[in-house]
Amino acid sequence: MAAGSGSNMAPTGDVVEMSALAEVRYRSDQMENPGHLHSIDDVDALIDALLNGPANQNMAQLTHLARKRVKPKISGYDFPSVPDHDFQVGVNRELQVGVVLFIDHSGNFVSAGPPDSRESPEYYLAGHWTQFRDQTEISIDLVRQAVREFLVTGGQRPACIAWKNQYVADDSDLTA
Repeated sequence: MAAGSGSNMAPTGDVVEMSALAEVRYRSDQMENPGHLHSIDDVDALIDALLNGPANQNMAQLTHLARKRVKPKISGYDFPSVPDHDFQVGVNRELQVGVVLFIDHSGNFVSAGPPDSRESPEYYLAGHWTQFRDQTEISIDLVRQAVREFLVTGGQRPACIAWKNQYVADDSDLTA
């Protein structure tokens, strides 16, 4: 995982590193200057950094650079373009579990954990608190697999894990 800059231009005009697949943010200093993932080999380094880092920085936000950006249309305002998706992963070093969040035009989804997983787990992205629905935590190995799949599919919702709606309690019609 690298955080310097190269000569490629992102769709926003921001300089990004050559061959980067995704931007990654999990520390406060990365909110304006994100790190980059160049290959699926960088996934283990990212997850290990989250597992071994401060407790208030145990979640990362990834933006796949192959996905399009959209410009919000609100009358009277000129907003910059933003990613058309949100992908976040969190890990809990004590329990060796994690959570995956995926949002795009199709909906807001969170990993579906087993019935015996924790209620209302909490994770922190650069010190900012997020609480998830009950039974959303999965194994660290599945978290790693989901991040790899996100990278190799061009930023699509990973099919290697089960999902549930982030907000609605009735998930009976939700498929992977």
